[in-house]
Amino acid sequence: MGDTNNKDMNQNGMDMEQIKEYGQAVLNNPKTNHDIHLLNIIGEIEGHECLPSTTKTTKYEHVLPQLAVIEDSEKVDGLLLILNTVGGDVESGLAIAEMVASLDKPSVSLVLGGSHSIGVPLAVSTDYSFIVPSGTMVIHPVRMSGTVIGAKQTYDYFKQMQDRILGFIEGHSGAKKNRLLEMMMNTDMMSKDLGTILVGGDAVKEGLINEVGGIHEAVCKLHQMIDERKGKEAIH
Repeated sequence: MGDTNNKDMNQNGMDMEQIKEYGQAVLNNPKTNHDIHLLNIIGEIEGHECLPSTTKTTKYEHVLPQLAVIEDSEKVDGLLLILNTVGGDVESGLAIAEMVASLDKPSVSLVLGGSHSIGVPLAVSTDYSFIVPSGTMVIHPVRMSGTVIGAKQTYDYFKQMQDRILGFIEGHSGAKKNRLLEMMMNTDMMSKDLGTILVGGDAVKEGLINEVGGIHEAVCKLHQMIDERKGKEAIH
């Protein structure tokens, strides 16, 4: 009995450390017998340069290996992706989104607070997506910090990067590229920037997100998808 209690305490301690360090946890419901991996994308998505220690970040070097573990693990039945991000590095964000989209396991995303900029591809990378009523998504043109050379090649590179982002969003949601570009270049909504802010149901109407809902709806949907997958595997 004492050994069992010690093991439970050690496991709880490891789980808390995982949440504290990486914003990740495993949801295990004895009733459903499903193991769901919860992955948190928060703050700014860090690229190849370290951001200041005062900035909350999601580090791709933490997320990418974990996604590989999720794909390879027989113990993990599905992925719940929680998003509250201002965006960040385009290459890193797309890398995470591509890995999530290529998982051979059911996945659901939930936008809480906001999923802006490169957070949009992340939100649509899962099999099914939710946004809370007050959640926001911001679509705007690609930006670049540092030295920018004023040459045609630079603008061609910007366009290529935007096309990659728009192509991914169109390929993993119900939104169309022309409409996405229209929202991206909108000059009527933000006083100091181009772009469009979508709140809750607006993101659903535009075809970006599947449904308005919260954590209850997201978890229930993922359990349903896991049950459907296991049912198909049992038939085969």
